[in-house]
Amino acid sequence: MLSFDSILEKYENNLWNYHLKVPNHIIEKIKKEKMGRFMCSLNKGSGFHASLMPAGNGIYFIKINKELRQEHKIELGDVVTVSIEKDKSKYGMPLPEEMEELFLHDPEGDHLFHQLTPGKQRSLLYLVVKIKSKEKRIEKSFIILEHLKEQKGSLDFKILNQDFKDKKGII
Repeated sequence: MLSFDSILEKYENNLWNYHLKVPNHIIEKIKKEKMGRFMCSLNKGSGFHASLMPAGNGIYFIKINKELRQEHKIELGDVVTVSIEKDKSKYGMPLPEEMEELFLHDPEGDHLFHQLTPGKQRSLLYLVVKIKSKEKRIEKSFIILEHLKEQKGSLDFKILNQDFKDKKGII
């Protein structure tokens, strides 16, 4: 496990906003151990899936969203103890049980999903995992697999977003 202290900072004119910069000696170890994705914990709290984000000029950071800031009670300027260990999960994030269940009942959808790149798989799983309602997670999972079948394994986020609107409430 790797640990370091960092200050919660914010980019004012950037998509990433709140972040923790990662020291160079830690970046070197992450790269040496080929940790594309890792489990991260803040101030010895619960872990979350993360990856290094490049800021340019050899600087890397970890994004910290609003939910993480609230959960760990950290604010801009706070010193945070960060712990990192290799992510050993299959997808680099949790597999929602609703999606797992659909995989069992829809072999074609399962196959098409697993033909996607790991990054696209994570993006789709994130669309499901962020929803709190079990029924809505089932619905979104179903629409995703139907989209992949209709698109013959291709993923078109513009069409998928329209599918979410058009097929809302089908289950």
